[in-house]
Amino acid sequence: MTGGVTGGVTNGRAGLARWAPAVLAALGLLAGACGSGPQTPERSGPGSGPASVSGSGGDAGPGISPAISPVVGPESGPVATPAPSGSLVAGHYQPLWPFADEKQVRDWQEGYRSGGHQPWHLDAEQTALAFTQGFLGFTGVDQVVTRTVTGAHARVSVGIRGEGGGRPGIAAVVHLVRFGTGPDAPWEVVGTDDTTFSLTTPRYGALVSSPVTVGGRITGVDESIRVRVRGTGSAGPLGERCCVSAGGDDVPWSATVTFRAAAGRTLTLVASTGGHVAEVERFTVTGVRVAG
Repeated sequence: MTGGVTGGVTNGRAGLARWAPAVLAALGLLAGACGSGPQTPERSGPGSGPASVSGSGGDAGPGISPAISPVVGPESGPVATPAPSGSLVAGHYQPLWPFADEKQVRDWQEGYRSGGHQPWHLDAEQTALAFTQGFLGFTGVDQVVTRTVTGAHARVSVGIRGEGGGRPGIAAVVHLVRFGTGPDAPWEVVGTDDTTFSLTTPRYGALVSSPVTVGGRITGVDESIRVRVRGTGSAGPLGERCCVSAGGDDVPWSATVTFRAAAGRTLTLVASTGGHVAEVERFTVTGVRVAG
């Protein structure tokens, strides 16, 4: 799940938005390759397991909003059963984007090793931006505000331009993890680190069916929450609900969404809010699988 922080600090990396056109241009090729197949943030990202998972590996991966560590939130959804090992990232996280499983990772690695195919997968910032703008469709969230890499994990804060040239506002902290093996293991988005806006129901990694009840907590004024169901390889949402009115200090919100997707497929549930200074000002995501 993803959460946003309304205020942000820039570290000079906002200029990385210049990568976005090239990355977005590669998304068409990626769709074919991938198939369909801060403070103390609330962990509403990968799983209901430990709050953090250590990993090994270096810095890589284009910035597409990776999800963050497991969250222990409301558990109204069904308990997930173990997924095939090849379909989990680092044996624990849901593969949200850009790769659906390790086979797709290996296919990309072969192309990269033989001809330098789509090197942006080795840059966490580019991957996070591509995820946010290309996959989620939040084109106005075009700034990389901060980036932290620890072993095989990266957290990239993506945001919107500040009013009057001020500091960018953070829309979400994307959690990415290296997927596969080798020094050229690419970055995969697995969730988000949430603060003032969270998505904790259903539980990360849960098995779901349509319609699904989605919810979490939010702090804000006159918020309008849109919920979408997305899947790697699909051009548009597989389901959508708009809009849920919310507001207050750490208050609960919920919505029911109908979707269509094949059994066993990994889905990204994404909630977004905005409308004060930009269409999308904060967003949060979580990963689930369709029950068979």
